[in-house]
Amino acid sequence: MTKNKANPSNSDTSENGAQRTKAPDATVVIPVYNEEILLEQAVTDFMEALKAVDWSYEIIITENGSKDQTVEIATALAERIENVRFLHTGEPNYGLALRRGIKEARGTYVLCDEIDICDVEFHSRAMDILQADKCDMVVGSKAHKDANDPRPMMRRVATQTINMMLRVSLGFKGTDTHGLKAFRRERLLPVVDECIVDKDLFASEFVIRAERGGYRILEIPVEIEEKRAPSINLYRRVPNVLKNLGRLIMAIRFNRDV
Repeated sequence: MTKNKANPSNSDTSENGAQRTKAPDATVVIPVYNEEILLEQAVTDFMEALKAVDWSYEIIITENGSKDQTVEIATALAERIENVRFLHTGEPNYGLALRRGIKEARGTYVLCDEIDICDVEFHSRAMDILQADKCDMVVGSKAHKDANDPRPMMRRVATQTINMMLRVSLGFKGTDTHGLKAFRRERLLPVVDECIVDKDLFASEFVIRAERGGYRILEIPVEIEEKRAPSINLYRRVPNVLKNLGRLIMAIRFNRDV
């Protein structure tokens, strides 16, 4: 079995000699959908890079509604690698998959990533900040003034547009909500439980509710280097984003759920 060589003490021995698993310092939650081409190599490369960190970890691959061989590959990875776990959700629902991963995480800290990014540098910086208790949540912002975002212009415009809509409609004060983030799990679980939407806007609602709840949020710039084109067409997301944005406005602005 493969172990986290950066901190191999993920288990210890009880008085009767039986092995028991210790909770890791951090859980990396990675939602995946139709990632048969990328999944195994991305996880392998990610774990190789994580050898440089000085904290123990587990990885949760939280799959949602894949039509290809993603389930089989993720199952095999979890069976072969000790600190990789696999969750299956039967519908294509990014937010539900992310929520499940957060809820089932065993680590003190949760690090949310994307399979086409797997940014160890962000996680290392975020863990230093969180372990020093400088904030409750770290958001890796693609729109930060010091970020480097080489994605196609249409995707950058889409990020700017949704952020503008969140600022105007919900009073969001930051520059990004979707993608890389890290937080102390127990501290932010009540916010996760407050969230009412899934799919694309769950991550945004999570950050906005944390902000409105007075939690300390720190944005840090990230350099995005995606390994493949988006797995879901941008235009197909628009109706659901608008629908859930309407729900959030009613719930947060007017204290009414719809």
